[in-house]
Amino acid sequence: MIDDDDTELKMVGGQRKSGKRSKSLSVQRPVTIQNPASEESRNLRDYVYTLFLSRIRNLKSMGLEFRRRDYRAEEQSHSLPRVPAKSHPLSAPPPFLQVNVLDDRKDDFFDPLRSMNGKMEVSTTGLQHEEINSDETVPNEISAQSQEKEWNSFTKILMQRVPVSKTISISVVSSTVVKGSKANETSSKDLHLEELDDPQKFAEEDVKVISQREYVSRLLELKDEIKLAWYADDRVTSLRLSIKVARLLMDTTTIQFYPTLFVLATDIMDMLGDLVWNRIKQKAEFTEDGRFICSLPDNFKVGDICFDAKETCNNWFCKIGSVRELLPRIYLELSILHCRRFLLDHPMDSLQRLVMMIRGIADPLASAYCRLYLVRCAQRLPQHDTGYLIGCINDLKVQLLRLTSARESTPGNFSGNSKLLVSLIEPTIEYIIICLFKDLNQMEIRNMLVALGMGRNQSDSFQNCSCISIILHHILKELHLGFLCSNAFEMLHLIECTDDFSFDQCLNYKLLGFRLCERIPEVSKVDLVVDKIVQVMSRYNSLDAYLKVADAFLDIIFENQFDPYLNVILDGIFQRAREDEIGENELASLQSIFLKLISHFANIENLLALNHFIDILDVMYGSSRNTINVHILSMATRNGCVRDPTVIEVLFEVSQALSDGVDFLNLRKDDYQHPAHLISRFVYMVDYGPEVEHHLTFLTECRAAFGSMSELQETLVHSSNNLAVKAMRYGNNNISFIKSCLAFNEVTIPSIHTHLRQLNLYLETAEVALLGGFVSHSDMLIDAAVNCLRNVEPVDGFLVPGDVDGIISLISKLCGIMVMVPGNLEQGVASIPKLVMSILDSQSWMFPRMKIKVSCTIISLSSALTQNPLPYHASSREVMGNDHLFFGVPAYSQELLSFSVVILQKIVNTVLEEPSMAVRGKLALEACNCIASSFTMSNEMLAVSSKLVEIAKSCLSADDKYLRRTLKFLHIE
Repeated sequence: MIDDDDTELKMVGGQRKSGKRSKSLSVQRPVTIQNPASEESRNLRDYVYTLFLSRIRNLKSMGLEFRRRDYRAEEQSHSLPRVPAKSHPLSAPPPFLQVNVLDDRKDDFFDPLRSMNGKMEVSTTGLQHEEINSDETVPNEISAQSQEKEWNSFTKILMQRVPVSKTISISVVSSTVVKGSKANETSSKDLHLEELDDPQKFAEEDVKVISQREYVSRLLELKDEIKLAWYADDRVTSLRLSIKVARLLMDTTTIQFYPTLFVLATDIMDMLGDLVWNRIKQKAEFTEDGRFICSLPDNFKVGDICFDAKETCNNWFCKIGSVRELLPRIYLELSILHCRRFLLDHPMDSLQRLVMMIRGIADPLASAYCRLYLVRCAQRLPQHDTGYLIGCINDLKVQLLRLTSARESTPGNFSGNSKLLVSLIEPTIEYIIICLFKDLNQMEIRNMLVALGMGRNQSDSFQNCSCISIILHHILKELHLGFLCSNAFEMLHLIECTDDFSFDQCLNYKLLGFRLCERIPEVSKVDLVVDKIVQVMSRYNSLDAYLKVADAFLDIIFENQFDPYLNVILDGIFQRAREDEIGENELASLQSIFLKLISHFANIENLLALNHFIDILDVMYGSSRNTINVHILSMATRNGCVRDPTVIEVLFEVSQALSDGVDFLNLRKDDYQHPAHLISRFVYMVDYGPEVEHHLTFLTECRAAFGSMSELQETLVHSSNNLAVKAMRYGNNNISFIKSCLAFNEVTIPSIHTHLRQLNLYLETAEVALLGGFVSHSDMLIDAAVNCLRNVEPVDGFLVPGDVDGIISLISKLCGIMVMVPGNLEQGVASIPKLVMSILDSQSWMFPRMKIKVSCTIISLSSALTQNPLPYHASSREVMGNDHLFFGVPAYSQELLSFSVVILQKIVNTVLEEPSMAVRGKLALEACNCIASSFTMSNEMLAVSSKLVEIAKSCLSADDKYLRRTLKFLHIE
């Protein structure tokens, strides 16, 4: 204690020091400054020592005393005048105040709130410009470059579609690919084309094994050999090697490798076709001696071609026509198909003949891919109709009918692999149908479907007709959306009549449903469609099929408010879920269905009222269950408080399932924050109304259930404090309940990992304790808060910027609470501020900026505690303020003033320790403002302030706003 007769303040750097009672203030010597700012800085330090150390006992005689404050008068003088607003500031302004930004034709930002009646005016200049650009005509035919890009993209996906083992089996037909080529050892004049086709070479049926890499490598070598032979004018060898490559496509020993083989072999075929094309075109444009004849346009006619070029072209077709095997002959003719333009003005006339020839290929896989290459080569012709495409699809339909009817009894290499074979043929169907339905209008689509055997006439296209499921699937994928919507019910009948094992029927229903959902308002006979699809679903015993169809048509049910069907569908899901195993496919479908349900309903009560909603949710597991739980919690808490006890119970179970399903220890922070935040938000939004005891029991259960979630523990403390305040607001004088809330917090807060968060919660709970009049509880909570400050552990000896600001803010909050806490003369009214300063002085991570702010805060606290009346008091009448407890006690003010003088000396030392000139100037100004706000400006205080201002002037610009305002406040020019 400090009184007028004896002064004892045994503090060194804020820590207690043993020793005899002294009549002078014992203060730690300041740290030696290696680079003092100026001579004025040294003079200021010496002046302060002389001022505060030699005359500490006669503070009042020095004129050192706290400034008297009238907080209410200050608030009124600094408050801006308030005038009631006649209209909302964001409402539409009066017409005469409307600013038309668009009239100046500038690109300035236009605020929609300034527009009349909340409507934003939009300049039509840009729209008109876009319309002009959109009027540009686009060619009907896709350019050759675009075609090549589409084909390359398709073949790349095709190679990745079917996984192939590292080793593959090949027949003797393909054995030549692994043998070294000796093409250059024999003169081409000794080779005759008839010798290329020796049936004896392929009579054996032995199978060899080769690595995939070796096979591909040999094909690339063959490609290079063909090119080298061509440029060496040995075109017979190029043709012979090309025939050898085409023969490889006869080998379907390893059917999974066939798509890759097709891509590699047809790439070589395309190269040969380009070589032949360029050869013939060169003959058409130049003579043998190099004389220029003409330059062929892109749309040249046969009449523009000279005789030699036609003869060369015809010779190539004759050479290829002499190949004995059907499949190599077809591939080679297709590779040079576009060269028929040199012979015919309508080369597409030969397409139907090639379609008929492919029917002679018995192998279904080889014939399917041959048709694919036919379509690819036909797309390179300048004009072509769709007749050959229809023929290709109908031929594939016949082959698939044989496969699906034979089921697992398919002969040859496909015995027992019919489903695999169909999946390998599927890419050929997909590409052909894409070409078939490209750019067709609705009438052309109807005629096309009739031509494909899916209808008898235009008026009754889809009744009692059938198709192969896999073909129908890709037709549904490519049909124009408007046509699908206007014929939705008929398409359902078509799918129903098409049932074979080539493709799961439910996937066609699923595809149709998702496509119809793109334009739900345009779906015709929607009531019949929904009723029909519910009937179809009822026939599925498989949960997976049932869920896929239900998921596809759920949006249509929602859009048309067919809610009675929802309970029927959920009943069906529950019945099948009890009997069927829940796999990954089922989980994915259930997740999609639940997400749509959650998005459709506005509140959680309607969602939980659905049949078997919780029962179906319980059968889910893994990430799908976690995802649904997250969305349920998000939905339940987005509309305000949760008050229904049943809903609270369900959400508590959902939160438990989410907490148990997420491994918080192995998740990244971002992944952890989202579910933890949702659970915390749910707990915080729970409201039992006046049943506060029941609510506290709920919080206790949450603490036990979610003990590993630190964020939730903070929420529990906030909720408990709210409960205590609510009990006080309701006029409930149940002191034991409020103490239970405080005890709940005292047990919960230590489980939180971060000391700064603990500090904040201790202070919040201390405020609640003061509000209830529990002074002893508040004292213990404040002591615990100060202890948290002692345990702050920086990372690598440094605090992150957020923690720095957090510490300063929390210390300011602590000082704000201390204004209301009754002091104790036995312990010292400044005991808590002294302890705070002692802790902070002992920390290595305290740097000058923090020290200045904390010191100024504590000085402001000391000044506030000496005011009569205090700036504010605790609401409870049980808590008496210091202005009543210590009114007229000299020792009370003397202790606060003496302690403040010590802190003031620390401020001066800290300012001089700061190495940065700019920061030092700011700190000096902050110290000046603190002195001027807290102390009466005697000559001594004015001298100290002036010295600090001189430091600030030497460090800052004369135009610095902070400096100029401080000078104005101090009345210093």
